[in-house]
Amino acid sequence: MTDDKDVLRDVWFGRIPTCFTLYQDEITEREAEPYYLLLPRVSYLTLVTDKVKKHFQKVMRQEDISEIWFEYEGTPLKWHYPIGLLFDLLASSSALPWNITVHFKSFPEKDLLHCPSKDVIEAHFMSCVKEADALKHKSQVINEMQKKDHKQLWMGLQNDRFDQFWAINRKLMEYPAEENGFRYIPFRIYQTTTERPFIQKLFRPVAPDGQLHTLGDLLKEVCPSAVAPEDGEKKNQVMIHGIEPMLETPLQWLSEHLSYPDNFLHISIIPQPTD
Repeated sequence: MTDDKDVLRDVWFGRIPTCFTLYQDEITEREAEPYYLLLPRVSYLTLVTDKVKKHFQKVMRQEDISEIWFEYEGTPLKWHYPIGLLFDLLASSSALPWNITVHFKSFPEKDLLHCPSKDVIEAHFMSCVKEADALKHKSQVINEMQKKDHKQLWMGLQNDRFDQFWAINRKLMEYPAEENGFRYIPFRIYQTTTERPFIQKLFRPVAPDGQLHTLGDLLKEVCPSAVAPEDGEKKNQVMIHGIEPMLETPLQWLSEHLSYPDNFLHISIIPQPTD
């Protein structure tokens, strides 16, 4: 892969200042102060909120505590989506800090998966990495790795260790020199305006004539409503990691540098904010 280490580092260390507040109907023994945290964009809510949980449990009785879950402005937050994706999709036009409400009861079964332990997060994360490698290399790279390499990827993410994670992940970002890119690009496109959770299709980074496909090419093919006509006004923002990449950016470069640790490009299509 082309080595833009600074980009990888900037993506990894992206943080969202967040204020956690206990839901007003939770029963407490004394007032629950809000809890502030810098959330890592590349991680998962249930992986980085142990301190939040402990903070609020201190003011509650044991019998009033069941599984913790989070919501933003009435929308339950899916823990199996990376934090940066949740923010870009739901809150990118709001002021910081991001205000998240914490719940300990009335778990929304229809909207959220249960997350009883860190093992569940690890299993979800590894299944995404394996799916991405099936698209990129027919699973050859991930299958040639040892169990300890898989563990190192997970521990790197869990413990926020950039070098530990990338020592293994860089192998997942390589491809044969003669091929100019991966077999297919692992991506998911999310929109708040549809019921469909996300769009995911097979899309190659290189056209049959050898030209590199761009982000714009991908959107025109799989989500044409996201792209403004040449003479029309821009109705949507296309966001990855809180930035709007130029539509001319080669998809292969984006996949190598702006994928989340699960090796997917998580792309948010959000309505253009009105000033």
